[in-house]
Amino acid sequence: MIILRLALQSLQNRWLSALLTVLAIAFSVMLLLGVEKVRNGARDSFANTISGTDLIVGARSGSLQLLLYSVFRIGNATNNFTWKSYSEIAKHPDIAWIVPISLGDSHRGFRVLGTTSDYYRHYRFRGGNTLEVASGELGTDLFDAVIGWDVAARLGYQVGDRIVIGHGLGSVSFVEHDDKPFRVAGILAKTGTPVDRTVHVSLEAIEAIHVGWQSGASVPGESATAEEVRAMYLQPKAITAALVGLKSKLAIFRVQRQINEYRAEPLSAVLPGAALQELWGLVAIAETALAAVSAMVVATALLGMLTMILTALNERRREMAILRSVGARPATILGLLAAEAGFLTAAGVVTGTGMLYAALFLLRPVLDRQYGLNLSIAPPTAAEGMTLAAIVLAGFIAGLVPALLAYRRSLADGMTVRI
Repeated sequence: MIILRLALQSLQNRWLSALLTVLAIAFSVMLLLGVEKVRNGARDSFANTISGTDLIVGARSGSLQLLLYSVFRIGNATNNFTWKSYSEIAKHPDIAWIVPISLGDSHRGFRVLGTTSDYYRHYRFRGGNTLEVASGELGTDLFDAVIGWDVAARLGYQVGDRIVIGHGLGSVSFVEHDDKPFRVAGILAKTGTPVDRTVHVSLEAIEAIHVGWQSGASVPGESATAEEVRAMYLQPKAITAALVGLKSKLAIFRVQRQINEYRAEPLSAVLPGAALQELWGLVAIAETALAAVSAMVVATALLGMLTMILTALNERRREMAILRSVGARPATILGLLAAEAGFLTAAGVVTGTGMLYAALFLLRPVLDRQYGLNLSIAPPTAAEGMTLAAIVLAGFIAGLVPALLAYRRSLADGMTVRI
């Protein structure tokens, strides 16, 4: 207790340098824990994007690519597969429900997804939550569109507004289906998933806007007006992918194998969870690099603390000598400086942890709304607690360097005035 009291009084006399040291350690700890929180939050947000879907079916491609373009709207499909194959797969006795999706068009940088009403009924996210309409309705007309929350917020759309779908996936489309505009029938509630950044229309609408189109361009003389296409048979010839739910989880691998061996055309059926694990394997290097950078920042802060104590050590030679002259043993001097370092590190860790949770409390709604990143405000995990304890221990050990130097100095050296 005496050593701790002396350490606190000594730091109080040097409050400015001590405060700066504590803040440096606090910001480094905040960065270290913040990177871990963001990493876990990103994983959870990705994993919670889709739930309750047992298989994703698409044209033959890699499992990760199929997951990215069908669920996260990242990248492009290698190919479509025929409606005939989709219809055959839908008749499989183990399949409880199947939802077709068609991609390939966009609206001012946001993906357009063609699907059926089953999409709103079966799509699940964040552990079973369903899609809800914030305003308007799902729409029943051929040219009704249901837009995600981010689409409405960024483009300022309201229910009833007219929108035009562009051909292709560019943020600026040079070819638009302006002869067949859509009406915003509904706006979906915020989900924190790619659904927020998607314009949803019917499969028939996707076919309707491409009547008279070939190879990405309108064929002269073969176009049809919006009223003319309403009387046409608009069943799609091909779709991009399909989300599948099974009656029993025990049938997943059997159905997956049967779809992968489908003879009519090459198809792939992937498990969303397995594809996500593949994604984590790809980004593991980047995660390790971020963790390493954060650890180096912490090490830099501890080195700054060590430098501060060493710089002040020569100025405190007379203080140490006075303590020795009144009966303090060399071990007391060693303990004093080590306690100062340990106290500074512990104060930095506590302050940095508090700053992180304050930042999470303030920024969590913004990150969820703007980026779909759901960061949980939970107590530090056991691993994080061990990391913080290791930082405090490292600070204490770092303080042993100047402490040993002071320990070895003699009383005569401390009382000698050097010119």
